Amino acid sequence: MSTIERAPAVAVCPIERLDVERGAAALVDGHQVALFRLPDGTVHAVDHKDPATGANVLARGLLGTTAGGEWYVASPLHKHRYSLVDGRCLNADGLSVAVHDVEILADLVHVIIASCS
Repeated sequence: MSTIERAPAVAVCPIERLDVERGAAALVDGHQVALFRLPDGTVHAVDHKDPATGANVLARGLLGTTAGGEWYVASPLHKHRYSLVDGRCLNADGLSVAVHDVEILADLVHVIIASCS
């Protein structure tokens, strides 16, 4: 049975370095993540790697919302849409991206990479 351990939070950048509704790629403990700052001030982090192609491109994807108001990033390659909340693909079965916890402490964005062991 695997357990999920919480890794330490890693400071990535000041929040003002992230443009609203634009992605940014970051390397967190050797793991590529895509960061997205939303208009409400929250920041979301998902794996940067597109699971459909294996290319690290999700930070360059387009942000949008579903009819229900859920934010997603659309991959720039095949337009698969991944939920920023839970990482599931909204328009293709069997695809998902890992979602990572984000904390804003003293105006610095911190990302926590969850690892399975």
